[in-house]
Amino acid sequence: MAPNQILYPEDKIPFARLVPMGMQHVVAMFGATVLGPMLMGFNPQLALFFTGVGTLIFIFTTRMKVPSYLGPSFAFIGPVLAVTGGDASKVPFALCGIAGAAVLYAAAALVTMRWGSGWIDRLMPPVVTGAVVAIIGVNLAPSAIANAINAELTVSTAADFTRLAIAAATFLTAALVSIYLRGFIRLLPILMGVIVGYALSAFFGILDPHAVDLIRTAAWIGLPPFRAPAFSLNAILVIAPVFIVLVAENKGHIAAISGYMGRDLNPQLGRAYLGDALATFVSAMGGGTPQTTYAENMGVMAITRVFSTYNFIMAASIAILLGLCPKFGAIIQSIPNPVLGGITLILYGLIALMGVRIWIDARVDFSGHKNLVIAGASLIAATGLGLKGLTIAGVNIAGIAFGTVLALVLNFCLSFGGEGEKG
Repeated sequence: MAPNQILYPEDKIPFARLVPMGMQHVVAMFGATVLGPMLMGFNPQLALFFTGVGTLIFIFTTRMKVPSYLGPSFAFIGPVLAVTGGDASKVPFALCGIAGAAVLYAAAALVTMRWGSGWIDRLMPPVVTGAVVAIIGVNLAPSAIANAINAELTVSTAADFTRLAIAAATFLTAALVSIYLRGFIRLLPILMGVIVGYALSAFFGILDPHAVDLIRTAAWIGLPPFRAPAFSLNAILVIAPVFIVLVAENKGHIAAISGYMGRDLNPQLGRAYLGDALATFVSAMGGGTPQTTYAENMGVMAITRVFSTYNFIMAASIAILLGLCPKFGAIIQSIPNPVLGGITLILYGLIALMGVRIWIDARVDFSGHKNLVIAGASLIAATGLGLKGLTIAGVNIAGIAFGTVLALVLNFCLSFGGEGEKG
């Protein structure tokens, strides 16, 4: 592969190369795939299994034209906790609400497939989709920094300096591999960074002994704990409306991938919505989390310039196998926080800049006030709330969800009259 060559969705990759490239995507999404379910009270192994199943559903629903990996959506954390109250026994009721969101999402998909994406374009012009993508990257920033250093963001002990050094080595390895190396190894910056960071963690003795014990004792084969949903009208009313956030996220992701790939994927938007909706519904039926196209994997695509959907079929297959193999899942879960911090520093930064790229490619006009207000207010509100979110009448709304809704509402309200700015 030439240094600047792009591999498009239809391009095939030799199997020997496909395996490590697919594993790289699994590594990139793994941190959020474990964190999301844990925050919602779901089983991480089950969530991992359904990310693979959901990704395969998405890839084949889009007829292998849209490269994306699906993972747990953080936009649902607040509404799910509002239903369960942190009680795992109430998760089946939350699954009902998630299934309801999937049905509404599928309806939006069918409308888009039948009448085109014009209504989406009016509801979510580039200034909104760019803001949504940027919000995702910026909101994830505290997680990257906390992993790289510590929750207190204080470097004072020898252990703190060791953690920081490992995070820096991981970051530099991934960055240098992607910039200076040539050939196949250049396509594996994230995986190489994780390998170097993990090796250094083992050398300096910062691997979690409990995580190492889990690797030793975990079974090679084991089914995840599947669960069925239980009907709850309250859960449907609380959780189902979140589908609008998935609509905005998916549109932003499609726009970002289109920009980096140099190919317009907007005609595939309806099928992308349908694939995401079907994946979410199937996941909910088995006890898994709601699904969304994952920005972390978009970051991998941006840095490697590999958009082949065969890559995601392999990644999904690996995720399913990991979901059925607790031992491999334990190995991935043992990756230390500094290693995740060094890697996500790159990935989350790329996500934020993808939003900027959407604005640039669409020539969004920021010389006037309308677009400045929409993008600026939603970014600041979402960043200020972060993952902790805003709690209203006992219902928590995460920063990403709040910022997305704010951008949509501001665009709608400020589109009557005014300056008629582009974007």
